[in-house]
Amino acid sequence: MKSASLSLARGVLIFAFAIVLWQAIVWLTGVPHFILPGPQRVFERLWDAREMIAENAVITFAEIIGGMVLGAALGVSTAIQLVMSPFSRIFMRPVIVFAQAVPVFALAPIITLWLGYGMASKILIVILVIYFPIASSFFDGMMRTPQGYLDLARVMDSKPLNTIFHLRLPHAMPGFASGLRLAAVYAPFGAVIGEWVGASRGLGHLMLLANGRAQTDLMFASLFILAAFTVLLYNLVDRLGVVITRRYGEPVG
Repeated sequence: MKSASLSLARGVLIFAFAIVLWQAIVWLTGVPHFILPGPQRVFERLWDAREMIAENAVITFAEIIGGMVLGAALGVSTAIQLVMSPFSRIFMRPVIVFAQAVPVFALAPIITLWLGYGMASKILIVILVIYFPIASSFFDGMMRTPQGYLDLARVMDSKPLNTIFHLRLPHAMPGFASGLRLAAVYAPFGAVIGEWVGASRGLGHLMLLANGRAQTDLMFASLFILAAFTVLLYNLVDRLGVVITRRYGEPVG
C-alpha cells in the first residue's frame, strides 16, 4: 500500500509539472491556440464535449481490450506449439518474424479493406501489434526452464503436456508478464492506427475529424483520454505482473 501511494504521489507530481510546463510554453511563446491550445482550453473542451468523447472512447477501449485478450491467447497458444513441436520451430518462427517485420501501417489499409470500418479490423490490428511480444517472451520463458527439471521429468516418464503445464509454464510466467506490459503500451497504438486508416467511430477517428476542422483543443482532449487510459491499463497490467512474478518467482537456472 505504501509503495502504491508513493507511485501515485509521483504520478500526480509529474502530471502537475507537465501541466505547468505546458501552460508556461503557451504563455511565453504566445503560440496561437489552434496550433497549441493551453491546458485550460483543452480541459474546458473536454468537459463540453464529454458525451461525444465518451461515446468514441468506449469504442476504442473495447478494441484495445478485445485485441489484448485475443492477442494474448493467440500468443500463448503459439508459444506452447513452438515448444512442443521442433517442426513448428523450424517453419513457423521465420513466418512469425516476417509478419512482425512488416510495418502495421502497411497492413492496416489492407485489413480495413478486407474487414471493413467496424471493430473487427481494429481488433485484428491490435492483435498483430501485440502478438509477437507476447509469443516471443512466453516462448523464451518456457525455453529457459532449468534442464535438470526437464531431465527429471523425462526420467519419471512425464507426458509432454504435463511437462509443459507443470514445469515450463510456471517458469515462463514472469516472461509472460513482461510481454503483457509491452502489450498494454502497444495495443492503444494499434487501435488508433486502425481508426486513422478507416473508421466511423473511436478516438482516432475523432482526432482526425478535429484536426481537419482545426479544432486542436478537441484533438488534445481526445489524446488526453487515450493517454490516461493507456497509463491506467499499463498500471493494472503491471500490478498483475507483480502478482505473477511473486507467485512464480524468477526462472531458476
